[in-house]
Amino acid sequence: MPSGDVLVLIDDSGRVVEWGRPAEELFGWSAQEAVGRSVAALTHAVAADGEGRQGKFSDVTVVLVKPVLRGTSVMWQVLSADNAMSGQDVAILKAVFTHSPVALHVLDNQLRVVRMSTATGGLHDAPVGHLLGKHFTQACELADPEEEAAVAQRVLESGVPVVNRLVRHVKAPDKPTRRIHSVSYFRLEDSHGDVVGLVTSTVDVTERENAQNRLALLDTVRTQVGHRMNVGVICQELVEAVVPAFAGIADVEVIEDVIRGNEPPPVPVRRDVPLRRTAFEGRIAGQSVGAVGPLPAGTPFTDVLSDLRPRLVSIEEDSSWLAAAPARAEVIRQSGSHSLIVAPLALRGHALGVVSFYRHQQEDPFEEEDVAVASAVCAHAALCIENARQFMREWIIAQTVQRRLLPQPPATHATVDISPLHLPAAEGGGAWFDAIALPGARTALIVGDVAGQGIAAATTMGLLRTALHTLAALDLQPDELLARLSDTAGRLAAARAALPLEDPLHRESFTAGCAIAIYDPVELTCTIARAGLPEPVAVLPDGTSAGLSVPSGPPLTGAGNAPFPATTVSLRKGSTLAMGTAALADEVLAPSGPLRPLLDGAGTKPLPDLCDDIAHALPDGNRTGETLMLLARTRALPHDRVLTLSLPAGPEAAPIARAAARRQLDAWGVDEETAFTTELIVSELVGNAVRYGAPPLQLRLIFERMLTSEVSDTAASAPQVKHARTIDETGRGLFIIASLAEQWGTRHQSQGKTVWAEQSTGLSTEHQNDAGRPR
Repeated sequence: MPSGDVLVLIDDSGRVVEWGRPAEELFGWSAQEAVGRSVAALTHAVAADGEGRQGKFSDVTVVLVKPVLRGTSVMWQVLSADNAMSGQDVAILKAVFTHSPVALHVLDNQLRVVRMSTATGGLHDAPVGHLLGKHFTQACELADPEEEAAVAQRVLESGVPVVNRLVRHVKAPDKPTRRIHSVSYFRLEDSHGDVVGLVTSTVDVTERENAQNRLALLDTVRTQVGHRMNVGVICQELVEAVVPAFAGIADVEVIEDVIRGNEPPPVPVRRDVPLRRTAFEGRIAGQSVGAVGPLPAGTPFTDVLSDLRPRLVSIEEDSSWLAAAPARAEVIRQSGSHSLIVAPLALRGHALGVVSFYRHQQEDPFEEEDVAVASAVCAHAALCIENARQFMREWIIAQTVQRRLLPQPPATHATVDISPLHLPAAEGGGAWFDAIALPGARTALIVGDVAGQGIAAATTMGLLRTALHTLAALDLQPDELLARLSDTAGRLAAARAALPLEDPLHRESFTAGCAIAIYDPVELTCTIARAGLPEPVAVLPDGTSAGLSVPSGPPLTGAGNAPFPATTVSLRKGSTLAMGTAALADEVLAPSGPLRPLLDGAGTKPLPDLCDDIAHALPDGNRTGETLMLLARTRALPHDRVLTLSLPAGPEAAPIARAAARRQLDAWGVDEETAFTTELIVSELVGNAVRYGAPPLQLRLIFERMLTSEVSDTAASAPQVKHARTIDETGRGLFIIASLAEQWGTRHQSQGKTVWAEQSTGLSTEHQNDAGRPR
């Protein structure tokens, strides 16, 4: 007889319901004789008949009996088992179903429970006997029964097992959290290959999954929080990392002084210290980020700031602290929050703020293990916030230093209008500009940039700017100015390199660039030299623009002694000169730059409006270095403000110069005292040129903000002040000039030199009255 043939089907009262042909052959009774009789009666009949009615019973050694469902009734099926399991196999199955911690469910092809192992008792509230015959989703109280029924049906139809599927169960009333199980589905087939049902294995993995989720949360926080040095951004990254992975709602409040870069207060924190809500995440309305105020007294939030110990709070309707915080109580009521962890943001015994984690509605309440997780999350966030606080403090100092070192506001000049565009980098930097008045109504236009960020770059910029102001007083040409400025930068770089290795400044490279343009409103020329900065652009009054071909010198502190070539170009009055840092090279100053058309159409447009247009058009993306551009629109000095006179090379030059100066000073309305002093200065300048210079000689008087007297000759030698003795007849000329003039100096050109002296302008009473009348 084949193994697995059905012999008999018996109902729950012990009566035969079905009697198969194999049973007729085995026992010798027909179906009509056996159906309806009890098993006990048939057994006694077999014993009474002896061998006469046993049929082939002697050939059978073992039969199998198993329960089956017919409708809603449990019946017992008797099958032949010619190839029956060994005793060891039976013992293994018995041990698995009675002692294994893995819960087993045997389902029929309708997914109804027909057998369960002993370990399944922990999964159900009802007795095992009440669950037999029920659909497995009803017996197991699953959180998503439809989804699990669909998975089981797919396994039943396809035969492809599903292994280690994580399934959540409905929270039991007597358990604090919902359980998580790892469930596997396998299809059952009989000896003929027919599908008879499924076997499911279930293992409780709640603790394992919770532990893994906590570790994953900590890893997420460490990798996603703290990439930017901004307290608000860090707090927003924090709440996005923990919601909904750890909590349904997260609220971060940081002490206001910390946000401003000040030192955090010691513990315990005074109750009147204001905190700012820097981030909030959760599906609840009415929470405005940016609100500032002290925490409500007598609540877990102030308790945390008193001792920096986190609190796990179960929220009940009658919790006494809710009355002290009505606004928070309303949020808790609206969200249905039932569990709260308040953890401090603290570092080295100083409080930075607090973080509140809420779980609401169907979420499991927090456990003690979650307090440790919240503390670890807040410890990482506190370190990031402290780094951002220190960065903010340094940034504020750097910005203040840089702002104080720049012209405030830019000085006005009679022969050039300037308008700077300065967009500081997020970290602060060392870009600067200057417009320095020079003798002869000239103006030095300067743009510089120190690489780096923070206080170091700002202070270095201040040193270079101060050195440049000192050098400008020597009335040097742009190439000579850059050469001497580079020497100064080299000494600063050497001093930085000599710092101890542990000094952070020692590890920062020293690189700086500078461009200098000296505009002459009399000659309408501009002499330019640059070190490492982009080529300047000139915009003519008709709106056409062109890059000025100025050879690039090496960056300041560059290796070697490479020169800084200077180029002199003509600039018509009303032209606009644009000089900027490298951040603007590709976007504005380059011929193909996307914003170059804004310069091309400048023409006579007001410079502040042009700066605004460029600032609004610049993309928001991160740029390397600071964005600084100086726009300068040139003017010509009126001809009636300049006297130019060629002089003979003999002794008669001095009287000629004095007479011409007197006439011009009278025409300008200079007062008598200033005119007398100017005549004396002119006489001494011309006398020195005749005695020590070389022809041709030229006198030039310039009447602008200062009265400037210039005498030029072609000799290369520079005059020096001598201290003549009482009996000396010569050697007092430059001493007299230095005594009478506010400042004097020598300017060298490609051919010869110019000795100049400046005085304050003084108008006669008549001309002062004329100056006050409208023209």
